Amino acid sequence: MYLKDFEIRWNDIDANRHLANKSYIEFAAHTRMAFLIEKGFDQQSLAKFNIGPVVFYEHIYYFKEVFYGRPVKVSLEITGLSEDGKFFEFRHRYYDYKGRNFAQCEMMGAWIDLENRKLISLPEEMQQLLNKVEHPKDFRVLTKEDTRKFAKAPVDLN
Repeated sequence: MYLKDFEIRWNDIDANRHLANKSYIEFAAHTRMAFLIEKGFDQQSLAKFNIGPVVFYEHIYYFKEVFYGRPVKVSLEITGLSEDGKFFEFRHRYYDYKGRNFAQCEMMGAWIDLENRKLISLPEEMQQLLNKVEHPKDFRVLTKEDTRKFAKAPVDLN
């Protein structure tokens, strides 16, 4: 399991003086990018293949409040990958300074070709980097159907 340390800053709290919703999202995103960069998905590699990650959804489950003044840790586990590497699913757990799990985030995303703005399979060279990462017991192979499990569709104003 990958872990990233964070200091809760003044601008990370909300009007109730606990960690704000936006901060959970930002900590998870920062943890993902730190993990990916460490595994070889840096700006140079992404530019080489002209790709970028896109987020389909992030679901956060809150268990306890956490407050300003104590550090927190955010974990990352790859809980799913499609066979071609196009789709990915990550789980983040948030831990307080005593190691108690106070929230969890599940996210799913994919890789996009930045020129034609379409989802693409992860280049083999990059896919091999993710295949080396240890997976949790509940890891699964993702399919396109997994990306549609919540059956949400846009509803236009017209």
